[in-house]
Amino acid sequence: MAAFLQWRKFVFFDKDVVKDPSDNGNNFVIPSGISACDSGRGHIVLGDMDGKIWLLMRSLQLTSFQAYKLRVTHLYQLKQHSILVSVGQDEHGINPLVKVWNLDKRDSGNPLCTRIFPAIPGNKPTEVSCLGVHENLNFMAIGFTDGSVVLTKGDITRDRHSKTLTLHEGTSPITGLAFRQVAKVTHLFVATLEKVYCYTLSNKEYPKIELDTHGCALRCSSLSDPSQDSQFIVAGDECVYLYQPDERGPCFAFDGNKLLAHWHRGYLFLLIRDAKSPNKTGFGSRESSPSEKQILTIYDLDNKFIAYSASFDDVIDVVAEWGSFYILTRDGKMFVLQEKDTQTKLEMLFKKNLFVMAINLAKSQHLDSDGLSEIFRQYGDHLYLKGDHDGAIQQYIRTIGKLEPSYVIRKFLDAQRIHNLTAYLQALHRQSLANADHTTLLLNCYTKLKDSSKLEEFIKSSESEVHFDVEIAIKVLRQAGYHSHALFLAEKHMHHEWYLKIQLEDLKNYQEGLRYIGRLPFEQAESNMKRYGKTLMHHVPEGTTCVLKGLCTNYQPSSDSAEKDRLERSPVSKANSEEFIPVFANNPRELKAFLEHMIEVDQRSSQGVYDTLLELRLQDWAHEQDQERKKVLQGEAVSLLRSDHTVFDKALVLCQMHNFKEGVLYLYEKGKLYQQIMHYHMQNEEYGKVVEACKRYGDQECCLWEQALGYFARKEEDCKAYISEVLQHIDQNNLMPPLLVVQTLAHNSTATLSVIKDYLINKLQRESQQIEEDERKIRQYREETAHLRSEIQEIKTSAKIFQKTKCNMCNSPLELPSVHFLCSHSFHQHCFESYAESEAECPTCTPENRKVMDMLRAQDQKRDLHDHFNRQLRSSNDGFSVVADYFGRGVFNKLTLVTDPPGSKTAGSLEANLQRDLLIHTKRT
Repeated sequence: MAAFLQWRKFVFFDKDVVKDPSDNGNNFVIPSGISACDSGRGHIVLGDMDGKIWLLMRSLQLTSFQAYKLRVTHLYQLKQHSILVSVGQDEHGINPLVKVWNLDKRDSGNPLCTRIFPAIPGNKPTEVSCLGVHENLNFMAIGFTDGSVVLTKGDITRDRHSKTLTLHEGTSPITGLAFRQVAKVTHLFVATLEKVYCYTLSNKEYPKIELDTHGCALRCSSLSDPSQDSQFIVAGDECVYLYQPDERGPCFAFDGNKLLAHWHRGYLFLLIRDAKSPNKTGFGSRESSPSEKQILTIYDLDNKFIAYSASFDDVIDVVAEWGSFYILTRDGKMFVLQEKDTQTKLEMLFKKNLFVMAINLAKSQHLDSDGLSEIFRQYGDHLYLKGDHDGAIQQYIRTIGKLEPSYVIRKFLDAQRIHNLTAYLQALHRQSLANADHTTLLLNCYTKLKDSSKLEEFIKSSESEVHFDVEIAIKVLRQAGYHSHALFLAEKHMHHEWYLKIQLEDLKNYQEGLRYIGRLPFEQAESNMKRYGKTLMHHVPEGTTCVLKGLCTNYQPSSDSAEKDRLERSPVSKANSEEFIPVFANNPRELKAFLEHMIEVDQRSSQGVYDTLLELRLQDWAHEQDQERKKVLQGEAVSLLRSDHTVFDKALVLCQMHNFKEGVLYLYEKGKLYQQIMHYHMQNEEYGKVVEACKRYGDQECCLWEQALGYFARKEEDCKAYISEVLQHIDQNNLMPPLLVVQTLAHNSTATLSVIKDYLINKLQRESQQIEEDERKIRQYREETAHLRSEIQEIKTSAKIFQKTKCNMCNSPLELPSVHFLCSHSFHQHCFESYAESEAECPTCTPENRKVMDMLRAQDQKRDLHDHFNRQLRSSNDGFSVVADYFGRGVFNKLTLVTDPPGSKTAGSLEANLQRDLLIHTKRT
């Protein structure tokens, strides 16, 4: 129970007398004899003792219509429908009538009356004491002075669609009725002078619950809005009670003789008779004398304060409409109470330093978060000035998200207030509104306080609760020397670079750093080995080499079995081994082991791997003193060269640098550099191997024998045996002219004529044989030519007699018709037509004739060769390239033409040209 005397009083309303705009600003006067009031749907409804109902619009325009012949006793205006329910009398005696009016429809200028029925419970004449209507128009309750309640169920605007029953019977007059609708459940609260009841109307049996054993006077009950859970309010002389449908709720000790109780927009209005005024009792209208003073008090039950209190004379009723509250008095005046805006109310509370009350008020008024934050800030400033830093920081915490954090941080940067600053920064992080500077400041607070427990609690929160920049936290902890905490954050949140920085650069824990890299996914492991590989190789070479072997073959992070099973099903990842060669800069032994492992597991390793391994093997071979071991190393190097994975140029340079003879000779042979092989043996004066090289590669390059002869010819030593062997091969293959051989050997003072005697004799004998053969062919060609000329002359000068008896095609006896040619060939007509390609040519002589004609055409095509060559030479920018091109095509080869003896002119020019062309063709072929 809360005593209202402890509640603070405020003036949150402005009181004014309503002025009449049409009467030069004089006070507005309501009709006299008002007996009932209500409001809703944009107007105030008044009923008087003459049976009229008045409608007061917002413009203060009054209209009326005659509703009853005698008087109006009760009015109920629905808030969601333009339906007005009235109770009054049309005749003398106790005969109250209920009328339902539709204010939107008109009947002869007046609102349409849709229903009239007498309000008599059980045909017993009794007065109506109160009236209640449900907003869904399905229920209407009428209370009587004899303790009865009549319930009308169905459409209350029509007779045929509703039925009436007596819901409640008793001996105590009914003083209050109220319908409560929550979801689909409908309740009816009934208040009498002695008790309070609740009926459940959604149940067909209409069960009743007695809520209390004391009631209230007329008009001293009301129903709160949903913000107060739609509770039934009963105002007794000592207390105000709130009721739920099944129990009594809170109780407020508001003392005084209650005349009126209303609930409007979250406020409880109580009209109390002034204690100084005479106390008049009695049921019924409870009217007061004209001199009676009454106090109207407005309570805010949520925030526990009095919003307004003032004295009035003879209040008829208090109604709420058009955003304000109106008080109607019997002297015809109408007062308006206009609620101050929320900001004005808050400023009034701020002036009195009532910040808690201001916060509660702002929440009840649904002030936005910005407004609430400003209140919290002012409250925090107030507490800060008072020295209550703990309380102030709690208020500042409530401003997070709206107030700039620097405003609060500056106030508490003093070392004396570091605990408060820490609390604020923690709250800032919990709401994920902290930036990097805030995280840095909070961690510095922890480290300055040396509060390891709080520090661990902050950084070891679950991942879903992390509200700070992890990277910034790692930096700060590392700088402050809290390496273990920094490592925890880096490992938990997978900041691999920071973890390795701390382990390798700060703690020098190389083994742990290497282990951590081995657990990383492939991409991170590869990048970190490139970054820290040299450092790790210097301190833990074996472990680093092992990790690199795995990284470049079939990498699988070291993890638990479940994770390993998952990774085994993932695609194979491997790094480029050539990229890690610089890691082994000062560790050739580990590099060699690494490279040998790579070529063993992957024959398709990159060229750089094979080239580097070759260099390492050659270095080992060059520095090895043990001959047995040196042979093994030589074999390894040669086998690597024979694998065809090395780059030729690089391998050759490496072998030459290390004077690796076997490798150099192998690469020369592989690259078909036979002259280089010769020169290599010549430089080393290996005469036998020079001759051997000529024998092996002389077929590919004939000039090797010539070079060998020149080499031996320049030697002053006795090389007759080698010269003889070389000359033998030159002679057999006709590689050099004899004169050139003699000139070459003339430079050797030790070479005598006996060295080339056999060579020259053999050469001269072959030349003599060749001359005899050529002379024989000359005689043969001359005889054939003379014979051909005689035949031509005979054909030209004498008749040709065809005496052939057999066909030259089928060798059968000739029969007419037959075909004869001057070449003495004869054919059957049908044989000639079958085999002849042309009617003018002999089928037998055609192949030979065609050869001759082809040679003639070729000669004709080459007649302009000289002119074409000259034109190209003149037009070209590079004349040498043109001459070289014609040399390559054999144009300038020396030709020896054998013609007729001088003075012989029997052959025609055509025959001479033909002979020349044949000779040219034969020579070029």
